[in-house]
Amino acid sequence: MRAIRAASAALLGAAAVVAVAPTALADEGNHDVTSFGFSVSPATVAPGGTVTLTSDGCEVPSVTVTSGVFETVTLAEGRAGTATVDFDAKAGTQYEITFDCKGERGTTKLTIAQGDQGGNRPEHDNGVSPGAHKGVKAGYGTTAASGSTPEGLGATEVVTGALLIAGALGAAVVLTRRRAAHGRP
Repeated sequence: MRAIRAASAALLGAAAVVAVAPTALADEGNHDVTSFGFSVSPATVAPGGTVTLTSDGCEVPSVTVTSGVFETVTLAEGRAGTATVDFDAKAGTQYEITFDCKGERGTTKLTIAQGDQGGNRPEHDNGVSPGAHKGVKAGYGTTAASGSTPEGLGATEVVTGALLIAGALGAAVVLTRRRAAHGRP
């Protein structure tokens, strides 16, 4: 009976992986699918912070990057560029960033950090008020490592978690069968 329950749970876990993984993978990167690649890093930045813009695979020697939150930037193929976010960018707002490769446009989002969370600071601001001592600022951890945003899990986290669950359920089935084979309850 236990083996049947464990096998049912394992099949249910596998069905969840099959149902969730394509959706999670399609949302990874939070931008349009184009014939050329592009990215904005970090995905969340403080007003006045700097973002790195990259593009590859465009046949034209340059890509134009526009947004309502920084000046237009032209990227030479294979080289990253930077842009400084306007100091008056509204915290908590997502701005659309458009990459244009010979008329083909791809967009992604840039989130402006609330307060001093999740984003970088302008170079002249070290985050410490005169006479104040602050501890280490900790972030979300997964943002830099996997490219996901603090608002949700990326495909890597979802698939890894689902595979760990399915593996644990499979191990439970094996152990239950061994116990039953040796006559233990």
